[in-house]
Amino acid sequence: MDDRDALIELLDTLEPWDDKEADHLAFSRNWIASGAQLCRTEPPDNPAVHLVSYVAPFDQDSGRLLLAAHRKSGLWLPPGGHVEPGETPWQAAVRETAEELGIVATPWPGCGTTPLFVTVTLTRGHVPHTDVSLWHVITATPDDIVGFDEREFDSLRWIRLSDARTEPADTTDPHLSRFAEKLSDRAERRCPQL
Repeated sequence: MDDRDALIELLDTLEPWDDKEADHLAFSRNWIASGAQLCRTEPPDNPAVHLVSYVAPFDQDSGRLLLAAHRKSGLWLPPGGHVEPGETPWQAAVRETAEELGIVATPWPGCGTTPLFVTVTLTRGHVPHTDVSLWHVITATPDDIVGFDEREFDSLRWIRLSDARTEPADTTDPHLSRFAEKLSDRAERRCPQL
């Protein structure tokens, strides 16, 4: 990811869901504009802040979202990973979808290849670092995903967007319920009968 102006322009297209996302967008813009290294150069924490693309497989008909039990973090998270040098966040999302789920990433029509959500999160674990995460939504159903990368995940499960707020805070991304609220709102505006 070398084109900082394009990345800032991408973030400028996002409407923040709440004050926290507005703060995360402002942090992200300032971090990108600062000239700091954006991509991880050495696992797990060099540099201490780096860019991540989450991939949120969404089955709009059932209102469900796919989460994966990540081996390293011990958390239920959307698939995804670090943006590599020379990649755009969407290219990273496509690569991670193929590697981790074995499917082609089909952008959800509600946001296309633009991320729906942005978060800035201090990771847990023995070497914490900060992930600036762009949450991309792809269209998928349980029938589409027949396998996963067992080196990365222990298992997969689908949850209803409406149940994201009841996920125990210490078992998932701390921003999952807010993301699910934003996605639910966007899906409802696109398809009011849901």
